[in-house]
Amino acid sequence: MRAKVVFACLHNAGRSQMAAAYFNHLAAPGRARALSAGTQPGDRVHPEVVDVMREDGIDLSHIHPQRLTPELAASATLLVTMGCAEECPAIPGAERLDWPLPDPRGQSRAQVRGIRDEIRLRVTKLLTARGWSATPEEKK
Repeated sequence: MRAKVVFACLHNAGRSQMAAAYFNHLAAPGRARALSAGTQPGDRVHPEVVDVMREDGIDLSHIHPQRLTPELAASATLLVTMGCAEECPAIPGAERLDWPLPDPRGQSRAQVRGIRDEIRLRVTKLLTARGWSATPEEKK
């Protein structure tokens, strides 16, 4: 059975979008997929996040923030919260991790790059630890 990972932050316009994008880019599609959501979704992904992700070859310009609902979270294996504290609900049956990372909104490009790089590192470690990383053949 394929694992379902939910990355959640307050506005679903920065951290959780970056995490889900890296996760789906690096994970074996048959083993795990991710989605992102927020408790108070914004109108769009923060422009500074779109810019620094584009530098790394990932286009988030077409992505729209979405609300974290029970239906969206249904059957999740893992919930990774990123700064929403108590506002992010527990998902029955899902393990929960918290990655306390700063909000990239309004930060300098250098600061957003630092947050992006930390998220990519954490996602890579998570994929490796769970055995969800794609092999070179699976990335083709």
